[in-house]
Amino acid sequence: MGTALIYDEEMTKYKLLWVDPACKIEVPERLSVSYQALVRTGLSDRCVAVPPREASDAEILLVHSEEYLEGVKKTPHMTLEDLKEFTLQYGDVYFHPNIYHCAKLAAGSALQLVDSVMTGTVRNGMALVRPPGHHSMRSAASGFCVFNNVAIAARYAKQKHGAKRVLIVDWDIHHGQGVQYCFEDDPSVLYFSWHRYEHQKFWPNLRESDYDSVGKGSGAGFNINVPWNKVGMENSDYLSAFCHVLLPVAYEFCPDLVLVCAGFDSAVGDPEGEMCATPDIFAHLTHLLMNLAGGKLCAVLEGGYNLTSLAQSVCQTVQTLLGDPLPRLANLGSPCESALESLQCVRSVLRRYWPILKHAADPPTTDVGSRRIKLAKAEEERSREEKVWPEPAERLRPPVCSASALPDDAACPDGLKRLTSSEDLGPLLGRRIKTEVAGDADGVATFSRLYTLIEKMSTNEIGNGVALVPDVAAAVKCVVQDLGSDLVNRVLVVCVGKEELNYATADGKMLVVQISGEDKEEQKCKYYIPMCLKKGCGDTVGFIQAVLGLLLPLGYEYDPGLVLLSRMPGSGVGDCTWQQLIGLLKGFAKGHTLVLMQTNDGACMGPTASVLLGHPAPPLQELLTRLPDDGDALERMRERLQADWKMLQTAVSSGNGETAKS
Repeated sequence: MGTALIYDEEMTKYKLLWVDPACKIEVPERLSVSYQALVRTGLSDRCVAVPPREASDAEILLVHSEEYLEGVKKTPHMTLEDLKEFTLQYGDVYFHPNIYHCAKLAAGSALQLVDSVMTGTVRNGMALVRPPGHHSMRSAASGFCVFNNVAIAARYAKQKHGAKRVLIVDWDIHHGQGVQYCFEDDPSVLYFSWHRYEHQKFWPNLRESDYDSVGKGSGAGFNINVPWNKVGMENSDYLSAFCHVLLPVAYEFCPDLVLVCAGFDSAVGDPEGEMCATPDIFAHLTHLLMNLAGGKLCAVLEGGYNLTSLAQSVCQTVQTLLGDPLPRLANLGSPCESALESLQCVRSVLRRYWPILKHAADPPTTDVGSRRIKLAKAEEERSREEKVWPEPAERLRPPVCSASALPDDAACPDGLKRLTSSEDLGPLLGRRIKTEVAGDADGVATFSRLYTLIEKMSTNEIGNGVALVPDVAAAVKCVVQDLGSDLVNRVLVVCVGKEELNYATADGKMLVVQISGEDKEEQKCKYYIPMCLKKGCGDTVGFIQAVLGLLLPLGYEYDPGLVLLSRMPGSGVGDCTWQQLIGLLKGFAKGHTLVLMQTNDGACMGPTASVLLGHPAPPLQELLTRLPDDGDALERMRERLQADWKMLQTAVSSGNGETAKS
C-alpha cells in the first residue's frame, strides 16, 4: 500500500520580516533541509507522492472561529506595519503576506494525508508542512502556528471518514495547548503530549499543561500531559513514557486512526528543547504507534529548530513508516528521577479513568518532589553544554524480508522465501546438526533449515523468519544452548505457553521470558522471568498488560541481537494478540525475529507470516470492554524485578527503597 509523503516548496515562501528574538528560529530552511535529506537518502523516491491542497473555509472552521479566519484572510493585503500590528494581538508568532496561503496548504496537506490513509490508498504517511499547527487556538495564532493542522485533521477524519476514536500523539517539546483546548471535553479523541514544563517556567507557561489536567466533563481522562520538569531527557525517558503511560491507555482506547504532531525539537541539539534523545528514538516511537489502528498513522510536522537533528529525525520517522528494520538502541540507562516522578504523577491521576492503569502507585510525597526540583537545577547547567551526537547508522534492508523453514509437505504462505535443507549451510552449523540429530534424516532436514535461517539473519541476508518444527521446546533449547553464542551476542527468548524451561543462564547471553497461565517457581536468575496470567494467554487484556508494561521495557534494556519467539502447543493465545506480539518484538534486534511453532500449528502460519512481512496487526477490540484481572500481580512482579531492570521503574523511590503503594 505504501507510505505517503506530502511536500510543497511553496510552504517555504514566507519568513520573518522584522526583528523578533522569539521568532527568529522559525525559518524556511526547516522544511527544505528535511525534504532534501529524504531526497538525498533515497527515501522520497520510495514514498507515494501525494499533492497538497489548500484547506477550504469550511474545513478550517471545524476548529477555528469565523472571526479569526476572516482576520487571517486580510493578511496578504497588509503593509509591513499592519502585519506587525496584527501580530501583536497574539503570542510568539509572526505574519507575512504569504502565510495565509501557506497555512491553508499546511492544513490541507494534513487532510490529504488523512484521505489517503483512511481510504486505503496508502498505509501511512508524513506531511512536511509549515507553518506548524498545534499551538493555534480557536480564535488565536500562537507559537508560530496559524491553523491547527492536526486538530482540523482529527475532526475531518471523524466527519468525512466516520472515525469513532482518534489518537493524537504530540511528541513536540512544547505543549500543544491548542489541541488540548479543542478536545478536552471530547471522549472520542485521546490527546497525549509530553513537553518541557519545568514546573510552569517554560513556554507556554500554562497551569493546564501539568499532569493533572486530564480533560473536562465526558472528556475527563482523555487528555494526558507528561510534563518534563528538567532538560536533558534521554531515550530511556521517552520510551518509559510510551511503555508505561501512552501505550497501555492507547491499546485500551483502541483508536481507528493515529495522528502524530511530529515536532522534533524534542531531539538532541535543539535550542528550544535542550533534550538529549537521539534522532533514532523517533524510529522506535513511530514503530510502537504503527501497531495501533491497523497501521493507520499520519505524521504531520510541527517544530524542530536544529536543522541537523531535525533532518535526521524526519528521515528516521519516514524510514520506519516505510517498514525498514529499526536501529538498535544500545546502552539504555535508567529513566532519570525527574522523569519517574512525572510518570508516577501521570499514572496515579489516570488510574481512575483507565482500568489498565488501576494498580498504578500513589503520587510522590511533597518532600520527594522538592528534592527532585533541587536535583533538576543541579543538572540543568550540565545539560546546556553544546551537544554532539553521532550520525544515525545506516539502516540496511536485507535482500529477503522474510523466510520460512517448513516440512516438505507444508504450504508456504505467499511472500515468504522457502528455505531448503541443502541451502548454503555453513560448516559450523553442519557440524552442529550432525551432533544433535545424528541418524535422524527428518531431524537433519528440519534443523538444517532452521540453522540456515538463523545464520542468514545473522548476516542480514534475511530479515526475519518462521519455522514449523516437530517439537518446539526441543528446537528452542537446541538453538539457545548450542547456537546463539556463536552467531549472536544476546538472544531474547520469548516463550508463550506452558513448558518447563531449564536452560536459562546467569551470564546474560540470553534473556528468557515465559508468558503462561501456570504459576511458575520463583525466577531462577535475573535472566529467567516467568510471567503468570491468571486466565492464561487467552486473556487478551492481561497478555497485553504484560507485554507493554514488562516485556517491552525488558527488551529495550536488554538490547538483543536476535529475538526467538516460540508458541507452545495449546498456548491459548488468540491470533490477533499473537500478531500484536510479533509486531512489537520486531522493534528489537534490527527486526531479526525467528518464530518457532509446532508442525500441527500450521493454521497460524498465515497470521504470523502477514506480520513478519510488514502488514499491520489487527486492532484488539476486546480491550474496549474487558477489565484487567492480572494488574495487581503484574505490578508486584514489576516491583520485584525493577532492582535488576531499571526500565521497569514507574515511580521514584520514597527514600527507603520502596515505591508508594496504591
